[in-house]
Amino acid sequence: MSTASLRRDHELIEKVVKAMDATIQLLNENKKIPESILLPVIDFSKNFTDVCHHSKEENSLFPALEQAGLPKNMGPIAMMLIDHERSREIAANMESSAKEYLSSGDSEKLISDMKQYVEHITEHLWKENNRLFMMAEARLQYVAQKVDGELNEIEAAKLKDLGKSRQHYEDLAENLTRDVAEQGN
Repeated sequence: MSTASLRRDHELIEKVVKAMDATIQLLNENKKIPESILLPVIDFSKNFTDVCHHSKEENSLFPALEQAGLPKNMGPIAMMLIDHERSREIAANMESSAKEYLSSGDSEKLISDMKQYVEHITEHLWKENNRLFMMAEARLQYVAQKVDGELNEIEAAKLKDLGKSRQHYEDLAENLTRDVAEQGN
C-alpha cells in the first residue's frame, strides 16, 4: 500500500500534536513549560514533520500522483503543497515564540502559535488521511511497490542527513507525552 509509511508518520505526528495540545492547556493555566519539552516539540515539527514526512510526500507521492493524472498546479496536490508551506511558516513562528517564552516567560504568542499549528496540522492530516490517501490508493495501485520503496529511501536519507533515526522520533513522541502529563501533575 503506497500510503502505509505516510499513515505511520501521521500516527506519530498526531501523538506529538496531542502533547502540544496538552502543553497549550498547561500554558493557559500559567504552568511553566521547560525547555526539555519545548525544544523537542520544535525539533519534531521542523525536522520530522517537515523535513522527513513532507519530503516523502513532495518527492515521491505527489510526483507519482501527477504521473497518474492529477495536476500539480491545482486540486489536491496544489492544496497539500500550500498546506506544507503554511506548516513551515507556523513552525518557524512557533520556534521563535518558544525561544521568546523561554527567555521572557511571556506565553501569549507561544500559545497562539501552538494553537495555530495544532489546528492546521490536525486539519491537514484529516485531509490527507480521508481524501488524498484514498485517491492515492486508487490511482497508484499498480506502482505501489515503487512508491513504497521511494518513501522508505527518502525517509532514510532525510533522517540520515539530520543525524537522527525514526526510533529517535518515536521515543521523542513517547517522552513528550509522558513529560507533558507529568507537568500537569
